[in-house]
Amino acid sequence: MAENKTMSAWQRSMPLGVMVRRTPGVTRWAQWIWTPVAVVPGAPDAFWKVMREDGDVVDYLAGVTELTLYRSDVEAYKVSLNMEMPSLWVILVPDPVGASPSDWVVGSVTASAYEAQDALDSGENLVEAVPIPEGLAAWVNEFVDLHYEDEPFQKRQRDRTRVDRVEDGRGDPRISQATDVYRSPRAQKLRKDH
Repeated sequence: MAENKTMSAWQRSMPLGVMVRRTPGVTRWAQWIWTPVAVVPGAPDAFWKVMREDGDVVDYLAGVTELTLYRSDVEAYKVSLNMEMPSLWVILVPDPVGASPSDWVVGSVTASAYEAQDALDSGENLVEAVPIPEGLAAWVNEFVDLHYEDEPFQKRQRDRTRVDRVEDGRGDPRISQATDVYRSPRAQKLRKDH
């Protein structure tokens, strides 16, 4: 039982609904633009349920997923909370079965700016920052405050190697290597003298 308490202190989860807005496309190649616009804590489980319609603009509750915070990622959460607009990151992945109207399904929601960057780098996902609700921001910030330890900057010390030594060439000086190793004229003169 003590192990469960420790694990629960290291991570924290909350279900979030993801709101996605469909707007008309601006080119003939894209009929619709799909943009994650919000997260809703405690949303009921739904799959692309229409929540609001305003002409061609439609807001969907695309799905519900868990936002899980891990102790090892608190630095990344701090980055997301300290942005100009504190944000969560919605990651939509391609719909493998074609059941959604957008060809996307909710992959995950993360508070980690680094995880969002990794998902964006793959080029296969749709990744958008959405504003974090104030109560949810306080929940994430409490977790960060609990686990974040600021590491002081430590200046790296220089190596104590001697740089005044002379090394004119490499290799065994007993073996003649006239063409493949550079030897300074001084080293060549010293070799001839001996």
